[in-house]
Amino acid sequence: MPLKIAIVGRPNVGKSTLFNRLVGRKLALVDDRPGVTRDRRMGDASLGGLNFTLIDTAGLDDASAASLEGRMRRQTEAAIDEADLCLFMIDAREGLTPIDRHFAALVRRKGKPVVLLANKAESRRGADNVQEAYALGLGDPIPISAEHGEGLNDLYDSIRAAADAETAGELPAMEEKATERSMRLAIIGRPNAGKSTLVNALLGEERMLTGPEAGITRDAIPIDWSFNGQKIRLWDTAGLRRKAKVQDDLEKLSVADALRAIRFSEVVILVVDAEVPFEKQDLQIADLVEQEGRALVIALSKWDKVENKSSYLREMQLKLDESLPQVKGVAMVAVSALRRQNLDRLIEAAIAAYRLWNKRVPTSALNRWLEEALARHPPPAPGGRRIKIRYMTQSNARPPTFILFTSNAKDLPHSYLRYLVNGLRETFGFSGTPIRLHPRQTKNPYAQKR
Repeated sequence: MPLKIAIVGRPNVGKSTLFNRLVGRKLALVDDRPGVTRDRRMGDASLGGLNFTLIDTAGLDDASAASLEGRMRRQTEAAIDEADLCLFMIDAREGLTPIDRHFAALVRRKGKPVVLLANKAESRRGADNVQEAYALGLGDPIPISAEHGEGLNDLYDSIRAAADAETAGELPAMEEKATERSMRLAIIGRPNAGKSTLVNALLGEERMLTGPEAGITRDAIPIDWSFNGQKIRLWDTAGLRRKAKVQDDLEKLSVADALRAIRFSEVVILVVDAEVPFEKQDLQIADLVEQEGRALVIALSKWDKVENKSSYLREMQLKLDESLPQVKGVAMVAVSALRRQNLDRLIEAAIAAYRLWNKRVPTSALNRWLEEALARHPPPAPGGRRIKIRYMTQSNARPPTFILFTSNAKDLPHSYLRYLVNGLRETFGFSGTPIRLHPRQTKNPYAQKR
């Protein structure tokens, strides 16, 4: 197993900046205000040929256990327990604070090897304050600048010295190779719809920070998981509000991270609050997923709070079919994360949607169906000029994409294309799957002679 290293410290000392530098990508959100990171995030990192798993954590804060900050602290303590080595970071520009001293004692009590980092030491003021870090009793401080990449050679030496040589020398699989056979699944929805609670229930642990406050999740956090032998890379994402309401720069970063998770996913579970179902924003998110060409499953959450469940579910199904005709037949599963109801059914529906999303139809079967569809409803003749549709082929899957060869592609109306898409969906079982149908004009063999 690769070495696991957790970066810990009070808020706004530069933990996420160092995380992004070592993983080589801007995975963690970074902002000048404190407390941006809330859930712990993992990434494959390397430094000087040394490969390891890095854990970014929320800033340690002295607050009551029931508060949001207290719940964030529990996430960080879980990361410390999971890690083989801790990088304890302070802000050298500000010098030591009582919170630094308090949490240095906490890290010492955990009994894990610790490397002490004095970040933001590139300025004269920061360099002068580095010596104060000796008072923490965590060994020699290493002056670094996460933003400018200074001091990483000394950091490499310290990690190598603190880690077992055999463990540190292991080369973990890079992220793309580790997940190349995994189903990429994103959990999305409006704020406070129950996304993080659902993720925790699926994983069977308090992996994501939850609470009554809306907008707790900020980063799109990837988690590797397995369900009945199916490897899954699971993303929990920030809540998506209407664009007009997103004014704060940090929320804009969170929304951009969630949209990026949708683009990188293959299947999307849209979590809809059963108490306020299918509001305009829910439908806009579903339409966005369809436009991105991702397989979609609806999770009707907080089902334990619904009365008259059978009639309510029929009503929701009718409303869904009317509101989202572009993904007709999409699977909807009523779930309760708190009571762990129907969680297996939800993931089974996601796996079934994933298989449909990858489905291919033989060309012969496709054209037999096309011949029958044209006989039932011939294409229109705009301006008295008949459109000839010659044949069809599937050019791609993920999502299912078809090419329709016709004599006059630009005159083929969208209504007729919808007729063909609905026929494909019904005949070949593409329920709830986005379908792409592209008309292509065939060449006239006599055009050059004329």
